[in-house]
Amino acid sequence: MPRPSAGSHHNDKLHIKKGDTVIVLSGKHKGKTGKVLLALPRDQKVVVEGVNLVTKNVKPSPANPQGGQEQRELALHASKVSIVDPETGKATRIRKTVVDGKKVRVAVASGKNID
Repeated sequence: MPRPSAGSHHNDKLHIKKGDTVIVLSGKHKGKTGKVLLALPRDQKVVVEGVNLVTKNVKPSPANPQGGQEQRELALHASKVSIVDPETGKATRIRKTVVDGKKVRVAVASGKNID
């Protein structure tokens, strides 16, 4: 059986999924919003579009013969982001409820479906 990664949690679930619109709650990017490009449940991290950008030096390759520098998003801890309420545009917690036999995510603040 493979060993869990450093800092891994027993429950490999996130309240955020790929494609969700989220707002950053803390850190130097506080207040920025963006779409989740990648969710990493084992590490409890998410990659958000346009947030936590770093400049990476890229070697020349056949695909990119010039090489140079490129901007890339790094992962943030999932606890630093919250889902944006579809009604108010502010951060909200989520609740899971069963609607028509399916479990859906609902914004706590407004009661609107997120899924």
